[in-house]
Amino acid sequence: MKFAISSKGDPVSNSILQRMKTYLLDFQLEYDEDRPDIVISVGGDGTLLYAFHRYRSRLDKTAFIGVHTGHLGFYADWVPDEIEKLVIAIAKTPYQVVEYPILEVIIRHNDGGREARYLALNECTVKSIEGTLVMDVEIKGQKFETFRGDGLCMSTPSGSTAYNKALGGAILHPSIRAIQLTELASINNRVFRTIGSPLILPEHHTCMLKPVNDVDFQVTIDHLTLLHKDVKSIQYRVANENVRFARFKPFPFWKRVRDSFVGDIGSER
Repeated sequence: MKFAISSKGDPVSNSILQRMKTYLLDFQLEYDEDRPDIVISVGGDGTLLYAFHRYRSRLDKTAFIGVHTGHLGFYADWVPDEIEKLVIAIAKTPYQVVEYPILEVIIRHNDGGREARYLALNECTVKSIEGTLVMDVEIKGQKFETFRGDGLCMSTPSGSTAYNKALGGAILHPSIRAIQLTELASINNRVFRTIGSPLILPEHHTCMLKPVNDVDFQVTIDHLTLLHKDVKSIQYRVANENVRFARFKPFPFWKRVRDSFVGDIGSER
């Protein structure tokens, strides 16, 4: 088996990286940063996002494992105290592969010849560089509304606990094949009106954003920030590709949600 390890870069994460690499090499596993079967992310969710984008061309061949060295991460199943246990599991135990949907983003330009395709594990946001964002929102080829406000966020189920939640979006179990559109400070008055609620679209629905005015856009793909000029449309749908996680133990998603956002507040009353 070939493996690679991605670190957050702080001393604790780097130390764990070196320990795991040494242990796994002792078990006769092969270290290969170009074509790994397993990528171990040591740090936080941001570290795993970085690893996801680094290996986005190998999503059908590479599975991810998260080790969190800070606060609880939604993509991390393991903590530093479990490193030896994890190493033995990787070296000796067949693992279960769990696949979750991701987001495809296609940005087309007015010249007709250029388009850019991206994959997002968490979300894609769109904002105007200057002033209010004004976008026609189409669903399945039909105009749904004209949005006016600060921006729009399209998230995956895996990313529904991130920026989407801060915007008032719903938390979706990551196994649900859907995407979710949420608003950033929409303008709603007697002249302008938007739905004002998150929209959850199934995998066979495509959402298209079309600029109403000629402005430049700031587009984020997870942690990456991009500037796009002369945009004709931004298309969203559930991607054909999936993200794959290597699991050696159960993944208690709702317990993780509770621990992260609710905890034990009020339990002693």
